[in-house]
Amino acid sequence: MADTALRQSHSDVSEPRIRLASIAIRDFRNLERVDLQFPEEGVALIGDNGHGKTNLLEAIYYLQILRSIRDARDQDLTRFDAAGFHIAAKVYEPDAHEIGVGFERATRRKKVTLDGVQPRRLSDALGSLPSVMFSPRDLELVSGAPSERRRYLDLVLALTDRKYLHALQHYRANLARRNAALRNATRRGASDAEVSVWEPALAEHGSRLIETRAKWVAGSAPDFTQLAESIGEKGRAEMRYLSPFAESEARYDVLLAAFEEKRALDMRRGVTHVGPHRDDLELTLDGRDLRLFGSAGQQRTAAIALRMLEAATLRDHSGAEPVLLLDDPFAELDIRRAAKILLMLEQRGLGQTILAVPRETDIPPGLMRLDRLKVRDGVITT
Repeated sequence: MADTALRQSHSDVSEPRIRLASIAIRDFRNLERVDLQFPEEGVALIGDNGHGKTNLLEAIYYLQILRSIRDARDQDLTRFDAAGFHIAAKVYEPDAHEIGVGFERATRRKKVTLDGVQPRRLSDALGSLPSVMFSPRDLELVSGAPSERRRYLDLVLALTDRKYLHALQHYRANLARRNAALRNATRRGASDAEVSVWEPALAEHGSRLIETRAKWVAGSAPDFTQLAESIGEKGRAEMRYLSPFAESEARYDVLLAAFEEKRALDMRRGVTHVGPHRDDLELTLDGRDLRLFGSAGQQRTAAIALRMLEAATLRDHSGAEPVLLLDDPFAELDIRRAAKILLMLEQRGLGQTILAVPRETDIPPGLMRLDRLKVRDGVITT
């Protein structure tokens, strides 16, 4: 699975790397017009908070997930008074590819092209720029609600497993339809049949989601423990997939029966109470829930370990180091832990790195070699 997360040899540096060669951005957030060429090693973006550093990283990552990493709507990503936004990039994987994505505010339509050709489905372009974004906001992966951790699992697995992506899309669509039927039942009264019709599809696709999540978590759990220890955590960090159906052998039948069992409750309350959309990724330190009992430092360690597992999973899938987008990631870490994390990334084989920091003095010693770009009021200069 992600067993290569902990490679400790500098020979890994010679392994293939995804490389972002250039990007052109028009009217994305406060970035009116940006045209950049990126060195093979990457760049350090320097500028005060609120001037556009994170917006540039978000635009790059948009080419990976085709939406905002910050959950903003596309119309809200469009610069004020602009008709839409457009992002185009040239990427080496190691072969050259061109990726383009545009959004039109008036029609709310999104168009994606890969090497000049529009894919049949938008999801066919998902993962076109393998990249991982590290940010202080990652703390929410550990301290936040279960939905944060489900989103993490869904993203990692959808980017690396087309069958999972297919199952996720169908599960969400059928869940929305069942919930709509439940709301109708709550307001006007409806028959069981109007609700139960969606349950076989939910059981089919939901069982695949649970199986894939459980397998990935089980395979990655030893790496999570070792990563947290290597970063400097003294206790034993562990992760476990929490689902009442994770251990079931006849998972489809058990899940289908659970939908039937909860149907009366669901019809009273207008929402589906059981299924993989209710599961969680449990993160513990010495057996205690990190979300409830972990210190801020312990939670940050766990969050960074999760991002490193994400990078390892993308690397295993693509056969190359993903681009690293570092949004002032060490700002709230002590110097010792920050140095260990950077050393671990370097030992594994550091991918092209795009670092955003407020001041030049915030650049870690291990990344001082990066070329500098200055960011002020959405304008990027050397």
